[in-house]
Amino acid sequence: MFQSKKDTVYVVLAGIFITNAVVAELIGGKLIYVGPYLMSIGILPWPIVFLTTDLINEYFGEKGVKKLSLITASLIAYYFVLLFFALRIPAVKGVNLVTDAQFNGVFGQSMWIIVGSITAFLVSQLIDVSIFHFFKNKTGNKMIWLRSTGSTVISQFFDSFIVLGIAFWMTGKMTTDVYIASAFTGYFVKLIIAILLTPLIYLGHSLIEKYIHSK
Repeated sequence: MFQSKKDTVYVVLAGIFITNAVVAELIGGKLIYVGPYLMSIGILPWPIVFLTTDLINEYFGEKGVKKLSLITASLIAYYFVLLFFALRIPAVKGVNLVTDAQFNGVFGQSMWIIVGSITAFLVSQLIDVSIFHFFKNKTGNKMIWLRSTGSTVISQFFDSFIVLGIAFWMTGKMTTDVYIASAFTGYFVKLIIAILLTPLIYLGHSLIEKYIHSK
């Protein structure tokens, strides 16, 4: 049983945060075209992660975000360990199910994506929380959009380049030119989504305030 309504809020936000982070790892191996440029489809859930990061920042501070970031990184690492063994256990042959080649083709690339994602995730979260509180200290409770968007603009730049650099460029899956173009493409897509989701920050803030202060 939760001790307070804020505990319930933290658990709900943490669930949304962790779910989207893990889903991003699962689907990250698929590359899609955005115009003429390549982008990992695993980018799509990340704006939701940073949306919940900002809400957690508002109500639970740096400690709340850092604690959840470490828990999420540990769960992704746990997924990494399970996937490592799953890739090495042979599939049943002679039946119409997923073969080793099919399974490895989908999840084999995910190993490097996970390494890149954990690194990028921790770096970008530390940057995000620091910039968020810098703006919050300057503006107080006003201009929520500024600290939300400002922290995302900077943190996502590092996130985009780190994850693709480790998962695709360092492994030889992308040339340098494709890597740079893809990183910028993913960065701008995340920024556009983050900006479009800005009203949800205000909606989430309003709903949480009403819930916490309701009788």
